Amino acid sequence: MSAAVIDVRSAEDVRDVVHRTVQALAEGQLVAFPTETVYGVAASALDADAVKRLAEVKGRAADHPMALAVKSADEAFDYVPDISPLGRRLARRCWPGPVTLVLGNNHPDSLIQRLPSQVHEFIIPRGTLGLRVPAHPLILDVLQLMAGPLALTSANLTGEPDAVSAEDVIQSLGDRIDLILDDGRSQFAQSSSVILVHDRQVNMLREGVVSEAAIKRLARFLVLMVCTGNTCRSPMAELLMRRRLANHLGCQIDQLDEQGVQVMSAGIAAMPGGRPSIEAVNVMLERELDLSPHLSQPLSAHLVGHADLILTMTQSHRDLVVNQLPEAENRVRLLRADQGDISDPIGGSIDVYRQCADQIDAQIEIQIQQMNLESLIGEFRSQ
Repeated sequence: MSAAVIDVRSAEDVRDVVHRTVQALAEGQLVAFPTETVYGVAASALDADAVKRLAEVKGRAADHPMALAVKSADEAFDYVPDISPLGRRLARRCWPGPVTLVLGNNHPDSLIQRLPSQVHEFIIPRGTLGLRVPAHPLILDVLQLMAGPLALTSANLTGEPDAVSAEDVIQSLGDRIDLILDDGRSQFAQSSSVILVHDRQVNMLREGVVSEAAIKRLARFLVLMVCTGNTCRSPMAELLMRRRLANHLGCQIDQLDEQGVQVMSAGIAAMPGGRPSIEAVNVMLERELDLSPHLSQPLSAHLVGHADLILTMTQSHRDLVVNQLPEAENRVRLLRADQGDISDPIGGSIDVYRQCADQIDAQIEIQIQQMNLESLIGEFRSQ
């Protein structure tokens, strides 16, 4: 019997499609979903019979695992509680999105233990777990209402081209699955990139939508310095942090990116494109650092979401960041180790700026001494 097909684009209320899909999955049916990459076919990972049927329909080798689709990075961390800082960084930056992270699965508190044991042979046959948070609203809405994750694989027979439309799914699997959700051609019409993350190491297993070069950028450890206007304190801190990190890593400042480290700055109330104060530029020139090309930028949710360590000049800066984005609290701290404020030198003399720069530089050294840089910086290896 052919699969039922729902044209999502013409649905009067997409919520009805979501509820019907959740019910189908709960009943053990196989559902083909549009994603931002290619079409995928899914089963409830709580239903061992459905997952086994999915493997049979797919014609997938026993040692070729399916991915688990979860609703968010936070839920993913429950499946890999001991995920490394690098793994958390990539999850935070890549999800929702066209990246599958392959992670170690050896933690006794992993939620994988709550899935039926028969499902394990299809999800973790090699001792690693592939996790994905697709960036398509339909599957994300379904995941929000599911009691557990989805076993997800591409909606084509093994060895055949990827399905990038509902018509492709019908041709390949139409008489083998139960429901197909048609949302037109996939956005990227290309597979997800598959990345193996083990401690500090990143291995590209399959280059898909996200290139190897982009993954290298996304894997960088990012320090974000924050003040008010991003014209004096945080820009000076940005340059001083770069120099200190370069010294600790034994490289030139312009080689930090190659070392897997990035430093940026932003302001809570900054105007985009503002020039640094002349006093800040001159004080940095005295230290053989060029601040003149700097353009101010406002602090954004995107920057906060990507940053691994956010150092604020004052307690009020920290409070503003945490109040607006509570999920970043563990990554935001005061630059001063004694929890005091770095006073704003704006309007002060050149000596005031020198004292501010000295204070910032000393506190940056303390912060770096407290870091374990080796554990934070990723090492990229092609596979």
